[in-house]
Amino acid sequence: MLPIVLLSIYGILNLFLGFLRSNRLLLTLMLVVLALIFGVNLLDWNHAGSLSGMLASPYVADMLTVDNYSVAFSGIVLLTALVLLPFSRSYVRLGEPNLAEYYSLLLFSLVGAIMMIGYNHLLMLFVGIEVLSISMYVLAGSDKRNVRSNEAALKYFLQGSFATGILLFGLALLYGATGTFRLAEMAQAIASPTNASLQPMLYIGVLLMLIGIGFKVSAAPFHFWTPDVYEGAPTFFTAFMSTVVKTAGFAAFLKLLVVALPAASPVWLPTIVAMCVLTLLLGNVSATFQTSAKRMLAYSSVSHAGYLLLGLVAGRGQLSGPAAQGIFFYSLAYSVATVAAFGVLKLVADQRQREDYAGLAGLARTNPLLAFAFTVAMLSLAGIPLTGGFFGKFFLFTAVASQGYIGLVVFAVVMSMVGIYYYLRPVIAMYFSPAEPGTAPIEVDSFQSVTLVVLVLLTLALGILPGLVSGLL
Repeated sequence: MLPIVLLSIYGILNLFLGFLRSNRLLLTLMLVVLALIFGVNLLDWNHAGSLSGMLASPYVADMLTVDNYSVAFSGIVLLTALVLLPFSRSYVRLGEPNLAEYYSLLLFSLVGAIMMIGYNHLLMLFVGIEVLSISMYVLAGSDKRNVRSNEAALKYFLQGSFATGILLFGLALLYGATGTFRLAEMAQAIASPTNASLQPMLYIGVLLMLIGIGFKVSAAPFHFWTPDVYEGAPTFFTAFMSTVVKTAGFAAFLKLLVVALPAASPVWLPTIVAMCVLTLLLGNVSATFQTSAKRMLAYSSVSHAGYLLLGLVAGRGQLSGPAAQGIFFYSLAYSVATVAAFGVLKLVADQRQREDYAGLAGLARTNPLLAFAFTVAMLSLAGIPLTGGFFGKFFLFTAVASQGYIGLVVFAVVMSMVGIYYYLRPVIAMYFSPAEPGTAPIEVDSFQSVTLVVLVLLTLALGILPGLVSGLL
């Protein structure tokens, strides 16, 4: 639990550092601190523990646990935040007066994400979701002079509040049916034949929990906020939202279903299958009609929620089974590629003031590195071989097929083929469409160039040597 403590302490300290009015110092310290916390998180590998070793109170003991599952997914969110930070250099150069507050909100949102990953008590899950969500509500509307940003924050807040209420109602019904908030005790209570009379309350509670968490991970039909919020929010925070929030959400989702609700699978399994089909269909088909690269990536994020839902369909074993390994690998490959894509898009939008495909036209001639990094990211998101996205889908498809859902796998493969169409559209624009006359090259500093190179190498490494991380869980 040391990463949570360190993130919270530095999040508060960072607010006071803002009085120094040195954005360069803020960025440097954020990179150093996140790198240290990432290392501290890895020190917990193979060292299982809980809050009971740190706090004497019986009310909070075992609410959060440390195991390889929580360390692995916490590592993804911390790494994602670390490689995303260099793309906030525009805020440093422009002297953004609120940068300290933005960074602190990012740190607090990471606290919520890690709480969602390591929870062992439903109240801790709820607290983690709220800490993460409230930070995102504020950051989505951080560009106060932009009408789209204000609209995004309002939509996200209002719809998120309703989803939170539904989630909390479902949590209360689960407690009423089982008499506990602890995951293992809840699983025992559900499996007990003495609770047969409470099954209607239990089943309704399960469905409400699926709705609440489905909203957080942009699963259809609870995804309608996603394209508008992703498009309106500043691109830097959109990238954070589409990676960290989704990774933490699915880590929490899988733990809830596998640890607490395995005996309730007759209720949640058909629901997850239906959500998976709907999410894949709406996400991929809607993305094909977009002319804005940013909005296309928003619907792409919805479609990837559908692929991750495949892991939940196959998640009937332990948190170290094929489903968990598939979700872990897919989350890592997806996060790396998405950060690269949004990073390039942010650089283009900041200097060309365009987020559509035409804004990417001719990028291969003016900025070959940006075009290559964006291309690798698109190929990975499409699931093309030799990229991490290919093996991410392969592991999930294999896990689902082993459970007998061959038709679902075939449908997912067809949707992947649809995805190739819209992922290649920006690539074609960069390499085969001429830039507008007088278009200047995008200015990219060495730090951002190195970050893009690292992201590309990570994506290719995951596609060529998947065994480096595929067997960690």
